[in-house]
Order: sequence, then structure tokens, then C-alpha cells
Amino acid sequence: MLPSQPLLHAAAFALAVLQALASDTFTAAVYEHAVILPDATDEPVSPDDALALMNKNMDVLEGAIKEAAQQGAHIIVTPEDGIYGWRFTRETIYPYLEDIPDPAVNWIPCTDPTRFAPAPVQERLSCMARNNSIYVVANIGDKKPCNSRDAGCPSDGHYQYNTDVVFDPEGKLVARYHKYNLFMSETQFNYPKEPEAVTFETPFGKFGIFTCFDILFREPAVVLVSELQVDTVLFPTAWMNVLPFLTAVEFHSAWAMGMGVNFLAANTHYTSMSMTGSGIYAPDGARTYYYNMKTEDGRLLIAELDSHPRLSPASPPAVNWSLYASSVERFSPNDHDFRGRIFYDWFTFTEVTKPEWNLTVCQKDLCCHLSYKVAGKREDEVYVLGAFDGLHVVEGQYYLQICTLLKCKTTDLNTCGQPVETAQTKFETFSLSGTFGTNYVFPEVLYSGVQLAPGEFEVLNDGRLISKTRPTKPVITVTLFGRWYEKD
Repeated sequence: MLPSQPLLHAAAFALAVLQALASDTFTAAVYEHAVILPDATDEPVSPDDALALMNKNMDVLEGAIKEAAQQGAHIIVTPEDGIYGWRFTRETIYPYLEDIPDPAVNWIPCTDPTRFAPAPVQERLSCMARNNSIYVVANIGDKKPCNSRDAGCPSDGHYQYNTDVVFDPEGKLVARYHKYNLFMSETQFNYPKEPEAVTFETPFGKFGIFTCFDILFREPAVVLVSELQVDTVLFPTAWMNVLPFLTAVEFHSAWAMGMGVNFLAANTHYTSMSMTGSGIYAPDGARTYYYNMKTEDGRLLIAELDSHPRLSPASPPAVNWSLYASSVERFSPNDHDFRGRIFYDWFTFTEVTKPEWNLTVCQKDLCCHLSYKVAGKREDEVYVLGAFDGLHVVEGQYYLQICTLLKCKTTDLNTCGQPVETAQTKFETFSLSGTFGTNYVFPEVLYSGVQLAPGEFEVLNDGRLISKTRPTKPVITVTLFGRWYEKD
């Protein structure tokens, strides 16, 4: 007699668990999705039309999930807005929302779809996870009714949340996270009353989850890593690249290094809004990543990671970010220092003029030190050393301390800080450090063509970011990006 399908599924799941338990590594996948967008409209569409659009996107995601599972992935992360896109008002997004219960209810939508209110999206995601024996991470919208006794209840009688969900290989809902730090254009959603620190255990480590703009703030991002000690962070995002520091692949890779965790970042792909850049990052650098502003292709990325990166021999040592720089004599202001703006922030710059030198530039309490040797100085390319110590106040308010060596857009110093994607100048060596007042500093090295430099630089425990290859590839920027959360 042949075994039944439920028994086969249970056996396959048990085998997958045993395999994961027997290994100190796991296989992760992220999918960068070219989202099929709804038509722009001022009127809500019918629930059937909303589901039809979402099913088109889920058809694509299901193909990626199947492929990832066939290649041995234990978990896959899909992007923020990956199921219904954007272009919504509060009213027009409502037909796309479902009531997502607390995972404590122990629910498998795939096998019990009528237990709660109709939830066809959750049912389908649950079945994708169950049918492929893989953890599935997706971003959808949650709606929660409220009434006049709730002082914060919106006039339409319900809350709407930008929400991440996680289904385990049996299809069970194991995590639900409501995005806390909404981007300024997300007026269709409500802020949760309190930040949520969502974690869940797997056979291959402790996982945490947050969404996009959350990464720039202490709650929940730093809380998950520094206080709750997660091993891996899941990160659905719709990230609009901003060179020279906030391009997705460079900042997400730097964040993983600075925080000492695995980081699975799945971005939407929409080049007209500069959305691209996904990756699987470890504390010692990117394992794989994708950045493509030329075509509208999606991309599946798969890589192996340590289940407990803090215990790995490759885990970087603890860093005192100001130790070296504080020992360097603080010079008087340079006569040729000048101001330049990067993403609305006024930096203090000094030009890199000699083929080999030691430079210092200061702003407020931050002094940035650079030792370098250029491998053949190009006369048609200009580099500067810059410092910024202050509150960034454009799309949110957060305090930054930044030291950066960067290429100017042209030889005109007024263009220093403007976006640049290509360079030809290589460095024989560089060493960058700063007198940071925060322990949260994220190291970035970005090469020409928006390429990362995994394994080609390191951070010493005295806070110096130094090159390892000689010469380097052509450099766009070398940056220490500091976040001083207490001064927000």
C-alpha cells in the first residue's frame, strides 16, 4: 500500500528538520521581484479585481519559491509591496487587505482556510510554503477593526498596517510584523501603537524581521540584534537607491557587517524609481547580491550561511570605533576645507590632492582621518575626504556621523556629493577612521559600477577600515556610516 499524501509530507518535513539540525549552516534565498502594478485609480476596485492582481504577482513568486526549494533553500524572502505594488490611497488599498491573526492561534491557512475571515492570499502563501517544504516570507496588508472607545481609531473604523508574514514548511503562520517606521509616502497605513520586536526560532537559528525604512532606526532593528540576539534578519524592502551611501546593496551589506548578523534583503525591482538591489549578507561580507538598473528583470539569489554567525570563526571581532582616530592629533582646520551637500546634509570636505598622504577633516566632534596611496592619480577625477556630524531631517529625523572618501561627479568641487556610478581611479592602500560617539557604525566600500568589495577590505578592532587588495578596483566611495540613536 502506498503511503498517503499527508504522511509523505510529514516525512519530508521531518527529514528537512533533521537535516537542518545536523548542520551548522543553512541555505537562504531572496527574490527581487519586478512587481506587476495596479492601475492608478481614485476609486477602490472590487475585491475580486484586487485578488486577480495579487494572484498575478503570486504566480511569479510561486515560481521563484519552487525553484528555490528545488535548489535546497530552507527559507525565501520576497519584497515589500511584492504582492500588490503601490500607487494607493488609504481607501484604494483596502480591497487588498486581509485580517492577519496573531501567530499564537496556531493556524495553517492551507489546510484550514475557513477558520477565520476569508484570507485567500494567506491561504495561497501557506500552501506555497507547505507544498515546497520551505519557510516563506512575504509582505501583505493587515486590517484590524476598531471602535470609538479606542481614541486612536481612524474615522473609517479600522487600522491598516504594512505587514510581513512568515509561514513555516508546514504552512503554519509563525510570525507577523507590523512596520513601525513608515516612509513619508505611506499614508495608506497606520503606525502601530508600539514597536514590535518579532522573532521566531528555526532549526537553523533565531530569526527576526522588520521592513525597509525600519533599518535606519533603533526600534525594532537594533533591539532585535543587540538585545534579543537574533542570528538572522529577514528584510522585505522597496528601497529607492540614493548614492553615495544609501544604495541598497552597499548599505544592507554594511549593516550586516556592523551588526554582526546574517541579513536577507529582498527588494522590489522598478528602475524608474531607482528600486533594485537585493542580497544575502553575512557579517564578513556579501555572499551574493544583485543590482541592475538596465533591465526590468527579477532575480532569484541563493547562498549558504552560518546558522549562528556570532559563533563562526569568520565572525569579525568587536570594534572600538573611535580608538585609533582618538589617538591621532587633531589638526587645525585646513585652509582649503569647503562645504558640500550630500542628500540634503552639509558635509565638511577637503580635497585629496597628493598621490600619497595623511588627511584629517572635522565637523563638530567628529574628526575623520584618511591615510592613502593612489595607484596612478587621474587628473580628470577628483576625490574628497568628508565629515558629517548632525541630524538628518528630510524623510525622517535621525542623527548621523559619517566619514567618507568619495569621488566627485566632475572636477568641479561643487559637484562633490552628487550621485556617481563610475570611476577609474584605483588606490594602492587606504585607511579610514573617525572619532565616533556611537558604537553603531556601518562600513561601506563601493566600486565603480555599483559593485561591492566582499573580502577586499576589513575593519580592525581599533576602528580603522583598511583595504586588503593591492591595488583596489576603481573606487566610488569608502565610508564609515554612523548612527547615533540617542541623539535622534
